[in-house]
Amino acid sequence: MDIVLRNNLILITTDFETLNSVWMREFLNQHIRGMLFLPKAVLIFRNETLKEVREAFIHRLSEHHAKTHDFNHKFFLRSMLKFGTQPIKIELNQLEEPEVIKVHLYAYDKNTVLISLESPNSWVTNYLRSQLEVYVERGTDISLVIDVSDYKAKARLEKALNKRHILHYQIQYKYDNHFISKLYSDFANFSFGDLTKFDEFADKKKFYTILECPIGASQDALKKSYKKLTKVYHPDKVIHEAPHMVQHYTQKFQLLQEAYQALRVVKN
Repeated sequence: MDIVLRNNLILITTDFETLNSVWMREFLNQHIRGMLFLPKAVLIFRNETLKEVREAFIHRLSEHHAKTHDFNHKFFLRSMLKFGTQPIKIELNQLEEPEVIKVHLYAYDKNTVLISLESPNSWVTNYLRSQLEVYVERGTDISLVIDVSDYKAKARLEKALNKRHILHYQIQYKYDNHFISKLYSDFANFSFGDLTKFDEFADKKKFYTILECPIGASQDALKKSYKKLTKVYHPDKVIHEAPHMVQHYTQKFQLLQEAYQALRVVKN
């Protein structure tokens, strides 16, 4: 483990085993609402109601770091406490080949969606909870029932499902042929018996999801999101990362270009 104290951040670089240690998982589980999941890291923002929990974590973190590197714990602790209000970023120091986590989506109707994991994975479940918490009706360690009865909830669900890579997990979503027709029945101006039109609708829905925009978003919104995402996922940003990361960003970049070309309106 390595810790770097920056002006605006506490950066912790560690392995996945330490990230899964009891003391670290307890801290992270209490900060789900203020946590941002990234492809190989998590970012934890300050929560004033959990001030004591945060200080206890910094103490434990300092002890662990000092023991690992054989230096004075108290001196390092004083330095860390000065950064107590800054965000904490925990980054994996090694990127292993992503582990595929299969997640099933089922629409009871246009208002309710069931998200279920084939096997328990608290990281993926916590990610979904952090993104959809205000819309979660009930849940277990392997499933969540989501209320998507309004437009904002559907847009939030689309955005959450668009992120497929957190830490070293690759999320693979599966759904049946009726999922889209049930969930977006209010948007369909055709009979779902017309398979050609349904395929066109499904393709458009996919493109909106790739661009992280709700169905029917304006051209300005599509363009803004496209420009932002192509900067984030440009392959040059990860040229020195592991090969599978370069491949992931390249594929994402290509999908963004395809989706924008399919949805943009060219003016003559």
